[in-house]
Amino acid sequence: MTTNYTASRVAYQRAAIMTASQGQLIVMLYDGAGRFLAQASSAMSLREIEDAHNKLRRAEMIINHLSASLDYERGGELSGHLAAIYSFCLRHLNQARLHADPEKIDQVRELMGKLRDAWAQITSE
Repeated sequence: MTTNYTASRVAYQRAAIMTASQGQLIVMLYDGAGRFLAQASSAMSLREIEDAHNKLRRAEMIINHLSASLDYERGGELSGHLAAIYSFCLRHLNQARLHADPEKIDQVRELMGKLRDAWAQITSE
């Protein structure tokens, strides 16, 4: 039964990704980053260092992808601002890792959540 549920969930997620608009895909990336950041913060609070590191890496990969996907021609100045925010987030997460500080992770998660909400509002219009 679990296998059928898992297969169904994966098929649903794949269909959602394949039919999503570019804006919806960006919101999905923010959702994933937020989920991994929450998990990393929790693991770090519990001193589960390896798990925290793995979750941080996944969030960092998403942030790097968002940064690499910026379109400076169409986005203009906004793309530059987003690049600076993503760079800040990555530095802040590195500091969180170095100092085992889940609060820094939560700060990045809050910032990414605000960006996510802005993208969600733009895509719903």
